[in-house]
Amino acid sequence: MKNFFEKNNVSHDSLLTLFSQAPVSICLLLGKNYIIENANAKMLDLWGKDQSAIGKPILDVMPELKPQSFEEILSQVYHKGEIFKGDRLPVILEKYGSFAERFFNFIYTPVINQNQEIIGISVVATEVTDQILSERKLVESEYRFEDLIQKSDYSIAIYRSEDLIIELANDLMLKTWGKDRSVIGMKLEDALPELEGQPFIALLENIFKTGIGYSATEDAADLVVDGIKQTFYFNFSYKPMKDSQGKVYAIYNMAVDVTDLVLTRKKIQESEVKFRELADSMPQFVWTCTTEGDINYMNENWYRYTGFSKDEDPEISVQRLIKPDIYDEVSRIWDESLKTQKPFEVEYEFEDPKNPGTYRWFLGRAIPAFDENGNIKQWIGTFTDINEFKQLQKQKDNFLGIASHELKTPLTSLKLYTQFIEKSLVIANDLKNAKVAQKMDDQIDHLKALVEDLLDVTKIQNGKIQLNESFFDFDALIEEVVVEQQMSTRHKIQVYKNNIGEIYADRHRLSQVMSNLISNAIKYSPEADEVHVSAWDEDGKILFKVRDFGIGIPEDKREKVFEQYYRVSGTKEHTFPGLGLGLYISSEIIKRSGGKIFVHSFEGKGSDFCFEIPKAKNLK
Repeated sequence: MKNFFEKNNVSHDSLLTLFSQAPVSICLLLGKNYIIENANAKMLDLWGKDQSAIGKPILDVMPELKPQSFEEILSQVYHKGEIFKGDRLPVILEKYGSFAERFFNFIYTPVINQNQEIIGISVVATEVTDQILSERKLVESEYRFEDLIQKSDYSIAIYRSEDLIIELANDLMLKTWGKDRSVIGMKLEDALPELEGQPFIALLENIFKTGIGYSATEDAADLVVDGIKQTFYFNFSYKPMKDSQGKVYAIYNMAVDVTDLVLTRKKIQESEVKFRELADSMPQFVWTCTTEGDINYMNENWYRYTGFSKDEDPEISVQRLIKPDIYDEVSRIWDESLKTQKPFEVEYEFEDPKNPGTYRWFLGRAIPAFDENGNIKQWIGTFTDINEFKQLQKQKDNFLGIASHELKTPLTSLKLYTQFIEKSLVIANDLKNAKVAQKMDDQIDHLKALVEDLLDVTKIQNGKIQLNESFFDFDALIEEVVVEQQMSTRHKIQVYKNNIGEIYADRHRLSQVMSNLISNAIKYSPEADEVHVSAWDEDGKILFKVRDFGIGIPEDKREKVFEQYYRVSGTKEHTFPGLGLGLYISSEIIKRSGGKIFVHSFEGKGSDFCFEIPKAKNLK
């Protein structure tokens, strides 16, 4: 190297000093192969190399540069003498055994000797990776911040500088103002001239002076929306945004339009008197109570009917009239409604004040009334006289009981005649008509089952349904029911059960419940291929479950499926036949067996119908 510098009249010491003390990364590449003649410590560190790189071609030391166009760049500088400048150029480097993208500002300059010949290339480089990544993070942060504001459920705007320039406003805020995006970049007072004479501009200017934020609840503001100046109400806040020196540089404005809530509350307050006048004119007994469940108002009709004094505690007067043997149960249901905030609805009997010792049926209903914050402010309820309806319902049940009982005899005879005709046709080898007779017999069985359901309902209503309990093998009963159901369906009934053994219950009635749950699962999953039946013993209780993969039950209808005559209706469900009695009868049988019945369902995915009964002797 010494001979080279002497030959070209270049001071060797001065170049070494320049290389070693330069605050930037410098190297010298000589010859057509771009031999690394020298490189200062900063350049070696930038490359992730040591002194062993000196004297080697740079593209051999860093082969990863070849596919990144550096060979063409070096050739352009060396052969044509053109200076190449790279500004914030991305480069993939292998450094300490790993590849990473880094960014540089650098200059490739041709080195010329005294004969004006290009003998090499000088490289000066500065790494700006940290700066680039910081800028990227800042841009990403600003983008996320703006995106968060735009997607917010609240009206948000940012005002920059004491001139209150609208730097940012999301769509909700623009809608609140009744403006479009053309107001972005304008002064707030120019964008919303209707604010003149209102306190908002002064409040914002004061925040720039004091650095103290401001918030308000249900504050009125007059804004021009849809070309009309209107009064709106807002919950809003002005929060100062400060720099590292604590100086306010912008204000963050968040607002929630509560106009509807304010106007609604005003209307409620104005109409409270009208409500009481209306309640007093209604034939029902109308009442209200506190969130704790204490009655604080009864309408005039209550006092006209009962003859009670308005000075008497309404709670005591209700307790005096309600039939004593149901008061505890009604209180329990009422307490549950208070706890869950769900509507209250119960039928019960009130004593007739004009005929002591006689009772009339009433339907009690109550729903919670909520304030603007979603909290219950009171309960509103009614007592409606349904005595005539209950009498008609009783007559209906009596009629169904008589009609069902009378239908059993002719159905039995009709079935015998049909079976006789079928056998005769088979003997006569008239198989086509014998098949018709078989179908008639099947329909008679179906009609007989419906009649049996009606009879069971009337027995339940009159409290005459009997349970003939005994010890029996629960596992054997499941197998028997499944075999019977499997004979009449294409669905594969899969059974999963433990060895439960003997239980004490009504074998016939449990068989009826199991059959009903399985047949319902088959009926309501016409497009499925399987029905799953499972049973297990859990802490002295037997759990039985039937899972189908059918239409499912809407969430708002699941609690009603066990009601008398109730059938799920909808675009699909209405096509399935039935009286809506099977689940009602099943639920009553399980209740009388000391257990409970319930359902878990997802609409469109299927249902799990389950019952739970004690394994030991049923205690009633």
